[in-house]
Amino acid sequence: MRDLAAAGPHFDPVAFFTGETEGRGRLKVMFSRAKSIHVSGHGMLQGDGVLVLDQTVTTEGDHAKSRQWRIRQTAPDHYVGTLTDASGPVRLDVTGSRMRIRYHAKGGLVFSQVLTLQPGGQVSQNVMRVRKLGMVVATVRETITRR
Repeated sequence: MRDLAAAGPHFDPVAFFTGETEGRGRLKVMFSRAKSIHVSGHGMLQGDGVLVLDQTVTTEGDHAKSRQWRIRQTAPDHYVGTLTDASGPVRLDVTGSRMRIRYHAKGGLVFSQVLTLQPGGQVSQNVMRVRKLGMVVATVRETITRR
């Protein structure tokens, strides 16, 4: 059977997130109705090879929130970084057209995202699951577009 992750373009997070990106999707928190979510991003590669990605996240019915990612490559297809929302390191691993992001946040939350780069390399589908005590308590389904 053919590896689906290898079927599309190779996901390079530095190339994808350098410049302007926009994400639109739906956030579903356990016991709540789904809400729309909008993420506006600006990424810049620094001279030391660190990608700094500033994002503004707006969730329906809530105030906009700012966050910052700092990501650096540690080996082919492996990256580490920080995120203002995370309580520890962020790990990013690429397999073909897919990138998996994992990190922990306050309150015992564990975040796991899978971004799948679409043909053409300008759009990625993001599926995020947030777990607490092993149970999924929130999900996000989002389309991220390079502008």
